[in-house]
Amino acid sequence: MFIDYYAVLEIEETATLEEIKAAFKKQAIKWHPDKNIGVDTTIKMQEINEAYVLLKDTEARERYDKEYQTFKQYQSEFKSKEKKKEKQQENKEYSYEESSKNQSEKTYEYYEYEINDDILKKWMNTAKKQAVDLAKQTIEDFRGMTSAGVKGASKGCFQQFLAQIIIGVIFTLIFLLYKACNN
Repeated sequence: MFIDYYAVLEIEETATLEEIKAAFKKQAIKWHPDKNIGVDTTIKMQEINEAYVLLKDTEARERYDKEYQTFKQYQSEFKSKEKKKEKQQENKEYSYEESSKNQSEKTYEYYEYEINDDILKKWMNTAKKQAVDLAKQTIEDFRGMTSAGVKGASKGCFQQFLAQIIIGVIFTLIFLLYKACNN
């Protein structure tokens, strides 16, 4: 399986390291759980982290870029074969609709393409594991911050409640003293 990390980060393959970092930050902010309440963004965050881990490493990126060129050539040949098959089909309208439907979906993973570079395969698997660990840690940190926020807010509310009671008692005493002095 081949993963198009450039498509994941929405950058060109000629992107500089600074552009990769900027794209990573942009995608991480876009898909962060805080921005997508009620949506499970775990897998998307893992893909983003995985892409960044691999593309920021110079040696890993060089190997990836070589494989990427082979992948693009394979993909071009694959599309050419698909077009020939479509022309041979009797129902051209149906094949056009199916083709358009498939092209409208964004795909980053290509299961039909097998990576030739064994070292790159290992690095991609390592990047995937690191991304999973990072996503899990991010989620745990988010939960921890939420828990700390709730605890802090409840402590602040309790303190505010006590302050209101004390102020109420003080005003009641002042009012009673005022009434007692005037009688």
